Amino acid sequence: MEINVGIITISDRASGGQYEDLGGPAVKAAAEKRGWDVLAETIVPDDKARIQETIRSFSGQGCGLILTTGGTGVADRDVTPEAIRAIMRVEIPGFGEVMRAESIKLTPNAILSRSLAAIVDSSLVIALPGKPSGAVECLGFVAGAVPHSVALAQRKPTSC
Repeated sequence: MEINVGIITISDRASGGQYEDLGGPAVKAAAEKRGWDVLAETIVPDDKARIQETIRSFSGQGCGLILTTGGTGVADRDVTPEAIRAIMRVEIPGFGEVMRAESIKLTPNAILSRSLAAIVDSSLVIALPGKPSGAVECLGFVAGAVPHSVALAQRKPTSC
């Protein structure tokens, strides 16, 4: 199944040019390694409205999978989960549960993660951590469920 991907780095500092975005490129490389086609990518600040507008825009452009990196912690500016929950049709708790359960084996700080997945419009949206290695690891933990989830989000026939 062809999977078209949009990647959104969510960071005040990276969007303001204060430091180089490493998360987006790391997620892009991981997606391409799986044979997924990256159609769109951008950097936005930690702002609910901007996050929501970008997710909806990428979905409208045909991205069946939207990967966000950043804003899933507990700092004051970490608003990615709230932004997604406000526009989602349904949350898929298993994605966040698996990402945290596997990540806790690598770092005790994984318990602070609020990573999640949800269906927004006709896209599967997965909110990954901001740390590049954590984002790639978490994507790897759930990648097996992505094709079926994207097909369901896009209302395509599935084999199961």
